[in-house]
Amino acid sequence: MYLPSFSLKGKTALVTGAGRGIGRAIAIGYAEAGADVVIVSRTQSDLEETAEFIHRVGTKAYLFEADVTNKGQVEEIFETLDSEHVTVDILVNNAGMNIRSRALDVSDEEWETIMNTNLRSAFWFSQKAGERMKEAGGGKIITISSVAGHVALRTGVVYASTKAAIIQMTKNLALEWGQYGINVNSIGPWYFKTPLTEKLLADQSYLDDILAVTPQKRVGELPDLVGPAVFLASEAANYVNGQTLFVDGGMSIQGF
Repeated sequence: MYLPSFSLKGKTALVTGAGRGIGRAIAIGYAEAGADVVIVSRTQSDLEETAEFIHRVGTKAYLFEADVTNKGQVEEIFETLDSEHVTVDILVNNAGMNIRSRALDVSDEEWETIMNTNLRSAFWFSQKAGERMKEAGGGKIITISSVAGHVALRTGVVYASTKAAIIQMTKNLALEWGQYGINVNSIGPWYFKTPLTEKLLADQSYLDDILAVTPQKRVGELPDLVGPAVFLASEAANYVNGQTLFVDGGMSIQGF
C-alpha cells in the first residue's frame, strides 16, 4: 500500500491555546480526523465552547484551564493525564501572543511576557511530552511558528525572535529525538482570519499591503491551516522531521 494514513483514530492530541482561533480549529480538525483532544486555554468558557464542537464530532475532550507560562501548571497537566492513563501521542504548541512595540520602546515586561508565552511554554510542553513519547516509542510534536521567524516583518522584534527561535528549536529537538520515533516539526502561518487579526485586517490599507506580497492574493482561512496540521500529526508525515512548513499563500518566497 503506497497511500499512507491521514487518520488520527486512536490517538490523543494535546493542543495549547485551544480556546479560540487557530488552536480551536486544529483541535476540532484533529477530532474530525478521529483523535481525542486535550485542550488547554486560560479561559474556561472558551474551553467549553471548543469541547462542545469536539463532542459533536464524537471524540473525547479533556479540558485544562491553565496559564502556559506557569511551569507548575504545565507539570500539573501532565501529572493529571498520567494519573488518568491518558497518553499524549500528538502535541501542538499553539499558544502565543504579540505586543506590537518598536524595538526602542520594548519594555522588560513586554520582552518577558512574549518570550514566556511563545517560546518558553512551547519548550516546557515539548519537554514534558517528549519524555513520555520517548518511553512510549514515538509521537508527533508540532509548534506554530510564523513567517515572521523567517523574514523581517512589521510584527515586532520580540515576536519575530520567538518565532525564529521556534524554528531552530524544532530542528534541535528533531535531531535529538528522531532516534526515539518522535517527529518534531513546525508550521509557519502568514495572516489568517482569527479574532486576534480581525482589527488589523479591517484596516484596508494594511490589508492591501498584505495582499500585495501574497502570491495567492488572499489571507488564509482556518481550514487552510488545519489540513497541514493533520498531515504533520498523521502517519503520512512519519518521515518528515525538523521541518517548518510555511502555510502562507507563497508569501515567504519573496518577503514583505
